[in-house]
Amino acid sequence: MVPQKGGTILLTGSAVTANYGMVPHVYTASKHAVVGLVKNLCVELGGFGIRVNCISPFAVATPDEKAFEEMFSTMGNLKGVVLKSKDVAEVALNLVSDESRYLSGLNLLVDGGFCLKSA
Repeated sequence: MVPQKGGTILLTGSAVTANYGMVPHVYTASKHAVVGLVKNLCVELGGFGIRVNCISPFAVATPDEKAFEEMFSTMGNLKGVVLKSKDVAEVALNLVSDESRYLSGLNLLVDGGFCLKSA
């Protein structure tokens, strides 16, 4: 990417980078490390035209886990919508496309507003 003077790096974080106390410390620390790496790489690689971003989804329901889906749907702010892997993939595609060509250093939460919910 450096010789080409361009490209996009997209890492995966988690909604725990904006909400605390939900999961074990080790998981939270590792996801915060990903966001820190994104920010550092953004600064380091930006001069080469390389964009670096992070996508941080809330819990993604798998097709065969209805109870899981219902539990996390009740926790979120956005009602009537369940986060699916396709939703995360579509956001990821947008972030690596030319439509997002000036976005870099972003930790994009794909959480339906979950992290804004008051305790």
